[in-house]
Amino acid sequence: MPRTRVKTSEVIDISYYRLDLAKYIKEKAEKLLENILTMSKCKKRIFLQAFFDDEGCVGYANNPQRKIRRIRGYQHSKNILKLVQLLLKEFYIASYIDKRFTEITIGGKENLLKFQKNINFSPNIFINPERKNALWKTKIDKRTILQKAIASYKS
Repeated sequence: MPRTRVKTSEVIDISYYRLDLAKYIKEKAEKLLENILTMSKCKKRIFLQAFFDDEGCVGYANNPQRKIRRIRGYQHSKNILKLVQLLLKEFYIASYIDKRFTEITIGGKENLLKFQKNINFSPNIFINPERKNALWKTKIDKRTILQKAIASYKS
């Protein structure tokens, strides 16, 4: 029997306490990570899109003191970050992993354009405007922020 609790008006947490289900999901996740490099480009694209939808953000601030245009993905597993970096290379997208191995960053107009064309964020993936450090104080989707970041480069 699932246990349900409402976290916010838009988030519902459903928990299933089934050891066999947890074991099955863990095995499938491990198998995916082991085999993703040999899968089709389409499946690699889906993997990357899901990663950045869930673990990613778009940084865009266009002010004279600080111009930020980047996509970042957070992950505590350095192996997954390295895997994501390898997959991005297959789409000719340059990236770097920070020294602490907690995030991968994509920057530069050409790389942002390649990301937008080949991977992009899923439609209707919104940032949380209520976060304490949120730059955007309104509900806006990641695709729109990415488009604004790319458009901010001078032709």
